[in-house]
Amino acid sequence: MAGAMFLMATSAIGPGFLTQTAVFTEKMGAAFAFAIVVSILVDIAIQLNVWRVLGLTGMRANELGNEVFKGLGWFMAVLVFIGGAIFNIGNIAGSGLGMNAMFGIDARWGGIIAATIAALIFTSKKAGLALDRLVALLGAIMILLMLYVAIVSNPPVGDAFVNTFAPGEIDFFVITTLIGGSVGGYITFAGAHRLIDEGITGRANVGYITGTSVSGIIVTGIMRVLLFLAVLGVVATGVALDKNNIAADVFFQAAGEVGLRAFGMVLFAAGLSSIIGASYTSISFITTKETNPKVTAGLTIGLIVVCTLVFAFVGQAPQKLLIFAGAFNGLILPIGVAVVMWVTVKRQDLLDGYKYPKWLIVIGFLALILCLFMGIKAFSGITALWA
Repeated sequence: MAGAMFLMATSAIGPGFLTQTAVFTEKMGAAFAFAIVVSILVDIAIQLNVWRVLGLTGMRANELGNEVFKGLGWFMAVLVFIGGAIFNIGNIAGSGLGMNAMFGIDARWGGIIAATIAALIFTSKKAGLALDRLVALLGAIMILLMLYVAIVSNPPVGDAFVNTFAPGEIDFFVITTLIGGSVGGYITFAGAHRLIDEGITGRANVGYITGTSVSGIIVTGIMRVLLFLAVLGVVATGVALDKNNIAADVFFQAAGEVGLRAFGMVLFAAGLSSIIGASYTSISFITTKETNPKVTAGLTIGLIVVCTLVFAFVGQAPQKLLIFAGAFNGLILPIGVAVVMWVTVKRQDLLDGYKYPKWLIVIGFLALILCLFMGIKAFSGITALWA
């Protein structure tokens, strides 16, 4: 199901993703290629286990959490909902900046337009189909525009290839940050919940679930690689990029005014798709499969409206709230992966008679250790509030 794959991928590719990738590429140069490859491999290990277990049980992450330990699922739901709501304000702001770069309209109105489009998706009687088609379209637009800029920037592909296997520098903080940005928080559950809502569950669909989960990571990885090459091509020329907006300056330096407009389109698409992904997944954590679709749609639209009103009056999520949201999202993944891995060894009765592969259990627990490390680092950011 392309919709689930793109929902997960485009949820990961938000405004922060663009800035993060551009900053790290400028900092590390060609050596960043190694960090990208390692993060993709770890992301796949996480996705394979999370999507497979949720798909086999037919339960959303919050439902499975409650099955494993009473109340745990609702605790996860609170974290996802709060984090998703706060970051949604940032997504709306990012899409507004994209509209400003494309057409020169006020960024506040651009954000409101993007949020309105997202809300309209959930008013449709065929909201699921509309959601799938829009996120797939936005994903394709971002990839094509990124490919264009990556080509015109003429990056040193040979250096990037060599550093993929023999990096001149290895930065584990960067690798951990990339993993958190591509499968952290609610992101890893977005596509899995979409498959469950479409009834693609159980042992008979394991192959399909596996393929879709890996494809989502690959799409995210392609976007990361293309942006990396675009930045690398510009940096290799010796141009000093604007520190206030490295990602935008890369597009401008590579393709002039056309590049700047392309950046606006990418930023708008990234913000809009993340609004949709964050809203859908946040509401999926506080509802169940039995919840009336009209109620689910109403709650989703309500969340978007509230986030839009906050953005309209504040202009951006306050920094302290973003730190809180980052800490919440840092906790979601380790808790979710822990629940999943507990099921693989202690609650195989929930797996529809499926014999879970031992190699998947091993890489799953290794990924869990890394997730715990990421969660501790993310939560430690809360101290910045009193710094």
